[in-house]
Amino acid sequence: MTDRVSRRSRPLVAALAIFACHSATAETLTDALVSAYNNSHLLEQNRAVLRAADEDVAQAVAALRPTLEYRAIGDYEHLDDPKFSQVPDAYTTSLELFSQLAIWTGGRNRMAVSAQKEAVLAAREGLLAQEQQVLFDAVTAYMNLIAARETVDLQQNSVRVLQEEVRAARDRFDVGEVTRTDVAQAEARQAQADADLVSAQGSYQIAREDYKLKVGRYPGNLAPAPPLPATATSLDQARTVALGNHPLIQQAQHSVSFSEMNVAIAEAAVLPTLSARVGANYSNADTNAFRTDGYDWGASAAVQLSGPIYQGGALNSAFRQSKANRDNSRAALLQQTAQISEQVGRAWAVRESAGASLAATEREIQAAQIAFDGTREEATLGARTTLDVLDSEQDLLNARTSRVDAAAQEQIAVYGVLASMGRLTVDYLKLPVTAYDPSVYYNAVRNAPPVSSEQGIKLDRVLKSIGKY
Repeated sequence: MTDRVSRRSRPLVAALAIFACHSATAETLTDALVSAYNNSHLLEQNRAVLRAADEDVAQAVAALRPTLEYRAIGDYEHLDDPKFSQVPDAYTTSLELFSQLAIWTGGRNRMAVSAQKEAVLAAREGLLAQEQQVLFDAVTAYMNLIAARETVDLQQNSVRVLQEEVRAARDRFDVGEVTRTDVAQAEARQAQADADLVSAQGSYQIAREDYKLKVGRYPGNLAPAPPLPATATSLDQARTVALGNHPLIQQAQHSVSFSEMNVAIAEAAVLPTLSARVGANYSNADTNAFRTDGYDWGASAAVQLSGPIYQGGALNSAFRQSKANRDNSRAALLQQTAQISEQVGRAWAVRESAGASLAATEREIQAAQIAFDGTREEATLGARTTLDVLDSEQDLLNARTSRVDAAAQEQIAVYGVLASMGRLTVDYLKLPVTAYDPSVYYNAVRNAPPVSSEQGIKLDRVLKSIGKY
């Protein structure tokens, strides 16, 4: 008895093993999101923009430090005149080494450092907003591809069923149960199903190409859509989270701070600048190239106070321009806040609509299935025509197709709510990926390290790690 049970269970065990292997190798939505994050050229582009902004901080810091320069001059003079034939050729060489430092600039240089730091923070938020867009595009491509694949499956099944309908209609025609019109109706519906299948297959190929663009590679065997992620318990909560968390709002806030600091910098441009300069020089003047005497050494030091008196109105214009840019950034912040609030409301409405649509298609399928079963049974009794059966079957196919689309749209809508809240990120989704850390490059360059310093060596290692060296 035990042996018989064991033998009977072997096919079930084998089937479960095959299913487990299939599930283990299926490509999940998480896999697609990870690939999109790792393969996105848009993210790489915005990371480069951020690194360029980091260098603006380094250059602003460098303006606080002294500069060291050299100047070398070599001069040869030959008098090609008979009256001066006894005058030897003259050789003059000089070398100057000097250093300059801006001691006081009215705070402009230090404010420039702070302003560039705000620009960096704004660029970081811009990168985060781009990350959200990349992930949302990947979700959309994944769900659309699943829907396209399932639509192809439904159309293939419809073709098989209609082939049987045509065969049955022909058999019934041969025995005189139906007319030639019934057969033609079945054949026409099969031809339509063939055309619909070709169209669905074309849509599937288009969805594959879109998936490759958004994810960075062609899809494997996609797993079914995962459970819906948690978003917010109410529209008000979603709006509150978005207004305090969305990267585009954060970016606009940092842009306002940047523009306000630029106003202060432009206002301080009329103040004097106090600078210091020290230098050393060497010169050698000789009338014989083979002699080495006749040289001089010298040193100098100076403190200079300079300031604008009249610049043709340029400074006043720059000040007014900075205030206009500040007003622009403030208005942009208000507009961005209003847009995010509207996007949250729209995304929330789309999600609720998608959920209701999915529930409606479930009821539609149940009703269409009952209607189809009843119509087919009545047709065998002569109470329904072949066209009635075909129409009922088409209604059932349409209901199933609508459900496929509604399920995909509900998933997309829920992730759209997350994106509108500013939470469609690698960190919030806890994706198994090494997230890009913008502080690594910033910390390596923010103090403008010389190439030969210890910090410069660390910077080289950072550049090599991101493949930019």
